[in-house]
Amino acid sequence: MGAVTTSAASAAPSVAVLGLGRMGAATARRLHGRGHPVVTWSRSGRTLDEIPGVAEAPAAVAAADVVVLCLFDGPACAAVVGAVRDGLADRTVVNTSTVGVSDAVALAADVAATGAGYVHAPVLGSVPAVLGGDLTVLLGADREYDAAVTAVLEALGDVVPCGGVADAAAAKLLANGVLASGLLGLRDSRVHAAQLGIGAGRALAVLERTLLGRLVTSKRAALEKGDFSDADFTVGALAKDLALLAAGAPAAGRLRDEVAAALAGGAVGPDDDIIALCVTRPDADTGPHGLTIAPEVVAPAEVFAPLAAYVAGHATGDAAHHRRAFLPTAHVEGVREGAFVSWSLEEYCALFPGRPADDEDQRRRRIDRVEVAGAVATAAMTLRHGPAVFTDLFLLVRVGDEWRIANKVYDRA
Repeated sequence: MGAVTTSAASAAPSVAVLGLGRMGAATARRLHGRGHPVVTWSRSGRTLDEIPGVAEAPAAVAAADVVVLCLFDGPACAAVVGAVRDGLADRTVVNTSTVGVSDAVALAADVAATGAGYVHAPVLGSVPAVLGGDLTVLLGADREYDAAVTAVLEALGDVVPCGGVADAAAAKLLANGVLASGLLGLRDSRVHAAQLGIGAGRALAVLERTLLGRLVTSKRAALEKGDFSDADFTVGALAKDLALLAAGAPAAGRLRDEVAAALAGGAVGPDDDIIALCVTRPDADTGPHGLTIAPEVVAPAEVFAPLAAYVAGHATGDAAHHRRAFLPTAHVEGVREGAFVSWSLEEYCALFPGRPADDEDQRRRRIDRVEVAGAVATAAMTLRHGPAVFTDLFLLVRVGDEWRIANKVYDRA
């Protein structure tokens, strides 16, 4: 395994940091500041002013006792290990990246075949925690490792033994699932506060004193400013981790889908800080045509498309939107003022005058529920059109590459 450097101090082995994203750059700076000789390499060619960098990954490995991977995902780790494997013998690879369990096991086997050691050490915490040495390191190793590894990991934070390589990878996915649950819980709590008439600032002050307190305190400034561009941990990275979590723990599928839907719908961007997921969506925050979506509603963006077209038909009075929303064979049926009515699509379209209602700017629509099962789905919507309140229930079906409304029933209160 990796030999400890004996020049300056046995407690400061030399380190190659491969990957200079947010976490990689912070890791290199932390280890450099703790007296470790550090050399860096990045696929992008990025370098750090205060730390030596090299253009080729094998050159970085050749200069180090411990090789630290700070990469985005399993395929990136496999590619980099493949590029440096000829120079890994007698060194130890420390992988801090968040990857799937099977990816971690495969990487460990690949590295072991070179004669090098491998420990899996994903971390809990973001850039400030790295720089302060306050990370939690989830350590997994299938073989013994030497003092050089211990020195590097202890410079980063608190080391928590988790068992083998697979165990450490699974532990990190578990932790990121908890983080996602907290973010969505904070989002929903802010919605509850808005609906209760509690101001945003007061709501955050209360939430800081709950189980969500640490999250609220660390992200409150970004929430209040509404600026999510300075990301410690991006929504795109969290979405990747939740997909890995759900692959091994199907019960996490809803977490994965909620974050994926927020990205697909444009509510957040992949480079936004994760706190962007906590932006409230109370009824007052309407989208086009007075449409809102209940915070708990999650579905692929294409399922929402015919529902949005249906709402556009009501808002504009233009029946062409309904023809895009419904299948030509669709029927609309329901109870209107105590009487049962049933229309074909064309009979229904004939009800629309081709112009918005006089009070359109006051009308509101809300998607309350969407459930998808393979190529079919159901949805519920509430429409508030002046004094009239409609409850619409939809049956949707995927036809080719698009979703359409097959039938609608409704009740008018």
